[in-house]
Amino acid sequence: MAPSAGGAHQFLDAALPYAEDVMWLVPDHLATLTEAFPSLRPRTGLFTHDDGRAARLLQAAGTIPIVHAGVSYDLPAVVWLPERYPRCPPLVFLSPARGTVVRTDHPLVDRSGLVAAADAPYLRSWAFPSSNLRDLVLSLSRAFGIDPPLITAEVAYRRDALAAMACADVAALRAASEAEMDALFAVQAELRGRGRAADGLVRRAGEEVDALERRLQDVTVAAYALETWVAANRTTVAAHGDAQAGAAVQPADALSVQRLECAAMDLALEDTMYALDEAVQGGAVPFSGYLRSVRALAREQFFQRALWSKLC
Repeated sequence: MAPSAGGAHQFLDAALPYAEDVMWLVPDHLATLTEAFPSLRPRTGLFTHDDGRAARLLQAAGTIPIVHAGVSYDLPAVVWLPERYPRCPPLVFLSPARGTVVRTDHPLVDRSGLVAAADAPYLRSWAFPSSNLRDLVLSLSRAFGIDPPLITAEVAYRRDALAAMACADVAALRAASEAEMDALFAVQAELRGRGRAADGLVRRAGEEVDALERRLQDVTVAAYALETWVAANRTTVAAHGDAQAGAAVQPADALSVQRLECAAMDLALEDTMYALDEAVQGGAVPFSGYLRSVRALAREQFFQRALWSKLC
């Protein structure tokens, strides 16, 4: 049988650190909670704060019933009422039974079993005087039924093993990805170098094209000048005939005459030595006479070429 508000009053005394103006509201909240959830019984206990302070506070200890996947479960829990309750929300701790542990990845409960006030919707929106313990536990029962915070140690071990394997796989994948990225960066750097080299080749090819175009223009101008000269001297060539066509081309000055004579002498000497080669091979000239003649002709050709080099 659930205790009444009067039964909850038996835990109130002057030693408890609650404000006098809300002292009447605290037992009502406990009584309403016990009436809705008989598994949670009011009592007092010594609570140790994070800073080491100890205080004797009210609590509702027992189990919170949930329904998950059509099956009913009871979650061991303790609801502590801090000194400023009900102006501040209570502290809800889950106490895993033997063989069970708190899920490390639960969105509402941390590793110590504390229901985080910043994550639980009802605790986050706690407002005095409308908020109360019964509605808080009801909201937690529904939330834990959707996503239970406690699992068996065997399941937790398997989950941790799977998580470790997943972490190892992720680490290996990350290492492989980093190695692949490094290789891609190296390829990118090589491609950039090749791109710069290709740009240089294209630039040099463009420069060569420009030079060839200028050379073509020069050759075109020279060809036009030559065609003009041929047309101007066509009458002179026709007057001398084919046999005397060479007379139509006359040196421009004395230096040109001397150059022409040197070139003619060089070619004549070259032709003479070629004729001697054929004669000695045919037996028409003795080898000793061939050597004397070629030596004299080569000496003369050397002097003619030396003179040509000075004239140029």
